[in-house]
Amino acid sequence: MGYRVVVVGATGNVGREMLNILAERQFPVDEVAALASRRSLGTEVTFGDKTLKTQDLDTFDFAGWDMALFAIGSDATKQYAPKAAAAGCVVIDNSSLYRYDPEVPLIVPEVNPEAVHGYAQKNIIANPNCSTAQMVVALKPLHDRAKIKRVVVSTYQSVSGAGKEGMDELWDQTKAVYNPTSDVPPKKFTKEIAFNVIPHIDVFLDDGSTKEEWKMVAETKKILDKSIKLTATCVRVPVFVGHSEAINIEFEEFLDEDEARDILREAPGIMVIDKRENGGYVTPKECVGDFATFISRIRQDSTLDNGLNLWCVSDNLRKGAALNAVQIAELLGREVLKKG
Repeated sequence: MGYRVVVVGATGNVGREMLNILAERQFPVDEVAALASRRSLGTEVTFGDKTLKTQDLDTFDFAGWDMALFAIGSDATKQYAPKAAAAGCVVIDNSSLYRYDPEVPLIVPEVNPEAVHGYAQKNIIANPNCSTAQMVVALKPLHDRAKIKRVVVSTYQSVSGAGKEGMDELWDQTKAVYNPTSDVPPKKFTKEIAFNVIPHIDVFLDDGSTKEEWKMVAETKKILDKSIKLTATCVRVPVFVGHSEAINIEFEEFLDEDEARDILREAPGIMVIDKRENGGYVTPKECVGDFATFISRIRQDSTLDNGLNLWCVSDNLRKGAALNAVQIAELLGREVLKKG
C-alpha cells in the first residue's frame, strides 16, 4: 500500500524534478496528481514511464491525499498550502514562506530528521533554501565531532536558482555575445550574467547583506545549531545548474583534515572527491543529475588554531530543492504516516 501524492507546480523546473526523483527513488505511490495554474492546465509531464496531465490547482480537492510537494512561489503557497493542510494533506513546501515559522519544522533529513514530528502543529514542513541545504549536509558531521563556532561561506550559485527565466537569460545573453547585432539587456538579474558574476541575490537589507545571505544565517541556526555564527557572501555565476560553496569553518577544538575527510566519507548524502592533483575535485557541471553533495579541497586553515577549508558542490535543483523535498516525504512516510 502506497501514498497518494500531489506535486504542486508540476510544470516548473523544480516540480518536474520532484516527479523525476519520486520515480527514480521508487517512492511508494498509489497515485500521483500533477497540479499547475490554470494557464498550464492540461500540460503533460512525465512520471517514470507514465505521462500525467496537469490539473487545476485552483479547483483541486486535497481531501484524501497523503502529502503535497509544493514548488510554487510564496504568494501562491500562502493561498493554497493552508487549504491542503486543512484537508489533512501534509504540505512539504519549497518556498520561503514557512521556513522561519517557529511552528513549522525546517528539515534536511541528513541533519535534523527528528524535527519531522513537529509537522503536526500546522500540517506543514518547510524545505530550506538551496544554498543552505547542501552546506548543512557538509557541516553536520563535522559539528558533531568538534562543534562549530563560526562559518564564513562564499557561494557560486547557478542561474537555475532563479528559475527558467534565469536560465533563459544566460542562454540568450551568451548567444548575443557572439552576435554583434543582438543585445539582450538584463531583466531577471540586475546586471548581465553572461561571462560575468553578480554579488547580489535577492533584495538588499538595511545592514548591507542580501536576503539570500540572511537566509543562510537564519536557516543554519534553525536546522543545525543556533549558537553557530555565520557570515555569507552569495554570488550568481554563469552556470546553468549546480551551486558551489567555498566554506571556512572555525571549530571549538582542533580537527585534523585527515580525520575530517574520513568523517565526511562516512556521512550520509556526501561524496568526497579530494585528490591534490589536476582535476581531483568536483565542479558544478559534474554534479548535475546526482543525489550527492560533493566535498573537495579539504585542508587546514593555517590562520586559525582550529580551522578548516572545504569546497562543496551540489545540484541545486535536486538537493537544493526537489531531492530534499522527496527525502522529507520519505522520512515522513517512514517515521509518521507508516503505510504498508
